[in-house]
Formats: sequence, C-alpha cells, structure tokens
Amino acid sequence: MTTLTGKNIIGNSLSGEGVIIFHAENPASGDKLEPGFHEASEKEIRTAVEKAADAFQEYRKKSGKERAAFLEAIAGEITALGDPLISRCMEETGLPEARLKGERGRTVNQLKLFADYVREGSWTEARIDRADPSRTPPKPDIRSMQKALGPVGIFGASNFPLAFSVAGGDTTSALAAGCPVVFKAHAAHPGTCEMVGMAIAKAAKKTGMPEGTFSMLHGKSNVVGLALVRHPQIKAIGFTGSYRGGKALFDVANSRPVPIPVYAEMGSTNPVFILPEAMRQKRENIAKELAASVTLGVGQFCTNPGLVFYQSDEEKTFTRSLSKVLEETAPGVMLTSYIQEAYRAGVEKLSGTKGVNTLVKGKATEGAYAPAFLFESAGETFLNDHSLEEEVFGPSTLAVSVDDKEQLMRIARQLGGHLTATIHATDNDLKEYSGLIAILEQKVGRIIINGYPTGVEVTHAMIHGGPFPATTDSRSTSVGTDAIKRFARPVCYQNFPQSLLPDELKDGNPLGIWRMVDGKWEK
Repeated sequence: MTTLTGKNIIGNSLSGEGVIIFHAENPASGDKLEPGFHEASEKEIRTAVEKAADAFQEYRKKSGKERAAFLEAIAGEITALGDPLISRCMEETGLPEARLKGERGRTVNQLKLFADYVREGSWTEARIDRADPSRTPPKPDIRSMQKALGPVGIFGASNFPLAFSVAGGDTTSALAAGCPVVFKAHAAHPGTCEMVGMAIAKAAKKTGMPEGTFSMLHGKSNVVGLALVRHPQIKAIGFTGSYRGGKALFDVANSRPVPIPVYAEMGSTNPVFILPEAMRQKRENIAKELAASVTLGVGQFCTNPGLVFYQSDEEKTFTRSLSKVLEETAPGVMLTSYIQEAYRAGVEKLSGTKGVNTLVKGKATEGAYAPAFLFESAGETFLNDHSLEEEVFGPSTLAVSVDDKEQLMRIARQLGGHLTATIHATDNDLKEYSGLIAILEQKVGRIIINGYPTGVEVTHAMIHGGPFPATTDSRSTSVGTDAIKRFARPVCYQNFPQSLLPDELKDGNPLGIWRMVDGKWEK
C-alpha cells in the first residue's frame, strides 16, 4: 500500500494492502477528531479514484467466493474492534450504548448476508438462449448476466454511524457487486469512520484485495463530495441524507459529459392512515405505539412517521392520548448541532403555518436536547398547503383529521413519493378501503399493515426506497440484497466460444447457480 504523508496532502495512511484511507490523525492515539478536521485536496481525490479505477480491473474478476470472504473478513474485523468502537461512536453522536451495539450487529449481519448472497451467485441473473442454426435466419447463441459497473462513490449518513456508514449497506452492496468504493466520511463522526476504515483495511489485506478497492476521504460535501461525483472514473453514487444534498449530487451527476446514476435517499414523512373501525377499537394502543415510533432515536430515522391521517376521533380521544404520551417523553440528544437547528426551524415553521395548531411542545431543556412536537390540522388545510408534506427531521408529527372517506382518498392520491406508508385497519376497514392500497403502491416503496415504519429489517425482500422525492430512483432499494443491482449492469455475449464465457454462462453450469435457459429457470 502507498503511504502518503504531509499535512496538506495525506496524513497517516492506514496500514494494509488493498486499501488507502486519507486522514489527518490516527484515532488510536486517543486524540479527539473534530468534524471536518481535514479537507481532502484535489490531488487526494484524484489519487483515490484513480486507485479505485486500477483496482477495478482486478477486483471485477474476483469470484463470488472471494468477495464473500472479503465481506466476512470485514464483519470479523468490525466485531474485533469491540467496546472502543462503541465508546468512540457514543462520544461523537450522543447515541446510547444499546442502540449502537444493535446497529453494529445489524452492520455485521448485513455483511454476512451479502457474503452468502454473492457466494451462492444466482444474483447475476444469468440467461442463456441457445443457438438454432436451422431457423431462417439462423438464431445466434445469446447469453447475458449482471456485471459490476466500476468504481462508485458512497456518502455516509449522519443518523446511522455504522449501518449506513463506512461499512454500511451502500458500501457492502457495491463491494459485493464487484465495485471498488471511494467513501466520503460523514463529518459528524470522523473517528468512528476511521476505526471502521481500519477494519476494512485489515480485511482487505487478509483476503488479498487489490490496492484501491476501498478508500475514504474527509471533507465538506460541497467540496469533496461534488469533486468525487464529477470525476469521470466514478460510475455511480450512493447517498443517504437531505433532499437538498441528494438533489445537488443528482444534478451534478446528470450534468457530466457522461451522466451516471445517483441512488439518493433524501427524506420522507412516511404517512400513517388510521381507518375508522381500527380507530374505534384500538385508539389507545395506536396512540401509545405511534408516540414511541415518532420519538424513537429522537425522531432521527428516515422512516419516522411524520404524518398521521384519521377520519374519526370521537371527542378527540386519540389526539389527547397521543398528546399525553408525547408530553411525558423525555427529550433526547440530537446527532449534531445543525440537525438540531434544522429541527427547530422545521417545528417553528409548522407552528406558524395557517391552519396548523400546536398540541404538544415537549419538555424543553438546555443544550442539544430535542423535545417532541405534535401538530394538528384539517384535511382541507393539508390539501391546500403542499409544504405540510415536507419532512421535519426529528421527533414531531402532524395529525390530520379528514372529513370522510372521499377526502382521505383525495389526500392519498395527492401525496408525493415516500419511503413507507402505514395502514391501521380491521378486516372490515380493509374491505371498505381496498382502493387505498392500490393508491399507496404508486406512492411508496413499503406498505405496512398494523405496524410502524421505524425498524427496517435487512432481508432479501426488503425495499427501502420510493418515488421522488423520497429517492432519485424508485426502481432501487438501499436495504436488502436487491441493493446489489444498483451497482451492476447487464452484459450480453453473442456466439462466444465456451473458453471465453464467464463461468456463470458456461454450458454445464460449473457454479451451480440458477439460470434462465431458453426461457425456463433451472440449475
């Protein structure tokens, strides 16, 4: 591995073949790393991307078993970091120990899930249409499969310092597909990023990955991030963050001489619909559970339920119950000062909006604590003011009382794109409102019945995405094994001799994967 030193070039580079990580200080020294402590230079960015481009020529040829071993090694090295990783992350984010240990477990399990997925190999969607020389004109032999795109740029999220960060879902799915990663570290937790970067470095060395397979850059997103997106060798971008940030990256990527895909998750208010019979039968439980969902993680989840629609609330029993629970919820520490400032601005804007009443302003305290807020408006107000659908990132929600079924359906049809939608309903409700699901299928990536959107299981079937403005590409997911498809593209081979075909497409199926042969899936 190349080690470049010097304050204005690259600080202490982590040891280990296969990875270069640019940073200014070593967290192992015990020195606190401040957000934005080192702005990567243009030279550093070029070096990282060029190393990734060189690595791609070798890494793309690694077998599924080899990439799986790399991912499992990363999982092992993260686990080996032990309590110091949790302590550093607690110091930088204010998140509690139990939450971070759970998030580390999710990160490790996600790496193992993708390892199993690429080791099995059927994700490549191999298709074979055999030749038919007797046909007029003769039918050629045609075979295709998914192949890695190339070097990708990944941006870490503020709210999940492990699961959506250095070794998070975007990085994992890109590496699984065969794409080297240049990672833009989040300024909110640089020390945590460094420690996980070290784990990836060790894993790369142990498994013999080429130098440049993974690199990490620190700096401001509007400088380092945009330079990364503009580099011609970068073939795709993964991003989790604000609408403003994601849209800026999307616009830059599409203005390049050669545009590239940007898979940006940019925010969502995740509407909840409480149907009449469910409201009558379960209003107390729904109020209690909804309040817990709204305030989970101080409301700093992209799946936070920020909108609640209900048709009937006899004597305002539901909103009174919801208000009581939110008022009793202790305020929590937000991740960063600028997230807290944005939350304050968001609730102040809602508080001053015509037709919106503030029902709960949670317990206020000094410092970086964020109290819960509950707002209320009428259905007609919501229909006439599209700004009420905008995300307020934090522990707040807007309860909207609708007049009747017709107005509820109008609201559903008017909604923009969101990550999730939730329906609380009885069997009778679902029969009467059967058209609601058909509408929401066009509005969100995931629909939940009698549950809550906070909590995203990492599985093969999970979809964490949705129509714009929730994401820039509703055809993709950033959670679950289908996320790998973001960083691959189909390549077709016509009339190739067996010796030149990838193993996935050779006669005899040497890898034993599922393939479509003459229109039928088989092993």
